[in-house]
Amino acid sequence: AFVSISAAYAPRGKIAGWMRHPMLVAVKIWALAHLLANGDLGSVILMGSILAFAVFDRISTGKRGDPGAPRAASFGVGDAVAIVTGTIAYVAMLYLHPYLIGVPVMGV
Repeated sequence: AFVSISAAYAPRGKIAGWMRHPMLVAVKIWALAHLLANGDLGSVILMGSILAFAVFDRISTGKRGDPGAPRAASFGVGDAVAIVTGTIAYVAMLYLHPYLIGVPVMGV
């Protein structure tokens, strides 16, 4: 999800073109991961509705004729930027999640 959201803001490259709408892909991955990790009713309602919104939004962008990000011919600088910044953000979130959210990402 972090690489996908980084691809949404990095200079356009092959990753963004392959996903077409990388921000929606990131939201869907994030919501699905939280649905799988948390089974309480509040989490299911919140993350399920966010996931449903992202799926609905992706379907509606297709029906509106929005082609999304243009396809790139090859891997470029934007892709490298997305991978590096996404990986850094993911590792940072692994360590900061307990302090920001109050729940550790990996077990106890």
